[in-house]
Amino acid sequence: MKRPLGISVIGYFYIFGAIVLFLTLGTHQDIGFNERFGIPFLPELVVRISVALFSLIMAYGYLKLRKWGYWTMILYSIIFLFISIKQVTLYQNQPFIGNIIFSLLVIIYTLIKRHNFIITV
Repeated sequence: MKRPLGISVIGYFYIFGAIVLFLTLGTHQDIGFNERFGIPFLPELVVRISVALFSLIMAYGYLKLRKWGYWTMILYSIIFLFISIKQVTLYQNQPFIGNIIFSLLVIIYTLIKRHNFIITV
């Protein structure tokens, strides 16, 4: 089955994001990455590496149209949506609003294209 363009765009976007995370491991940000994910008690470096690795694995399954890639993307997007909503209320910052919109688009598009994810292995 041919992969829809939107699935390719979403999957490659997550791969790009993971690469950016790896390339920026040593940079300092105003709001720590661990705080953005709602886990300030964990070291930022651990959170960045974990999220980057998870994103690569998730994108691989998503791009290969695996059922586990579908479900992982849905669950990750829902979790990230709620984290972004919480962060908007705390920081009133535009990037978190963009994250909310992107998460909603990924969830909606992935649900619409769920019939493409038929490979279970």
